[in-house]
Amino acid sequence: MTEEPVIDPAVEAAQAALIEAGRLLFAKECRFVTGAAALDHLPPADAPEIAFAGRSNVGKSSLINALTGRNSLARASNTPGRTQQINFFDLGGRLTLVDLPGYGYAKAPKGDVEKWTLLVNDYLRGRPALRRTCVLIDSRHGLKENDLEVMTMLDRAAVPYQIVLTKGDKIKPSALTALIAAVTTDIARRPAAFPQIIATSAECGQGIAELRAALTALTKEQEDAR
Repeated sequence: MTEEPVIDPAVEAAQAALIEAGRLLFAKECRFVTGAAALDHLPPADAPEIAFAGRSNVGKSSLINALTGRNSLARASNTPGRTQQINFFDLGGRLTLVDLPGYGYAKAPKGDVEKWTLLVNDYLRGRPALRRTCVLIDSRHGLKENDLEVMTMLDRAAVPYQIVLTKGDKIKPSALTALIAAVTTDIARRPAAFPQIIATSAECGQGIAELRAALTALTKEQEDAR
C-alpha cells in the first residue's frame, strides 16, 4: 500500500495565504499601458515585470485574461501571429504583465517576424525590471524545437523562467501527468529554469490560483528586499 505524503501544516498554511494574496492582487485594477514595437518605445520600469512568452496561438492573451479575471484585457485571437508588439499591463501599481509576440508560425511577412523575434530577444535579455518569464507550452503538443531555443537563450542570459502549460483541460489527466514529468526532467539540467511547472486552463480555471500565487510571491520578495 502506498502511503499518503505527509503535508506540513505550516507549509500548507503559507501556501493558502499566498493563494489568497494572489487572489487579492489580481483582483486589482489592471490597465493597458502601452504597446512597444521597438526597444526605445519601452515604458519606464516602475514595477516588477512578468513576461509571457510562447509559440503563436499558445494562449498567452487568454491566460492573462484568466489571471486578471477579465474577458478582453489582452486581445485573444485564433489567428497565429496576431500580437505584433510587446504589450504592457499595469496591475494595481505592483506588477506589470508583459504580453510578448508569439514565436514560431505567424501569418506575417518574414521580415516582420524576424523583427519581432529580435525585439523579444533583446527585451528578455536586457530588461532589468524583468523578474520572471513564463514560457507557455501547449499541453497538447509539448516542447517544440523553438521552445527549447528560447529556453536556451534565457539560460545563457541568466533570465529566470518558469514553464506554464496551457490548455491542460484538452488532454487526459494521465497524459498531462506524463508531460509534466517529461518537462521536469528536461528543465532539471537548465540553470535559469524555476523547478515548479504549473498546468493551467484559461477555460476552466485550472492552475490559475497557483500561478497567481507564484507571481505574487515575486512581488513580496521585492517588497521585502526594500
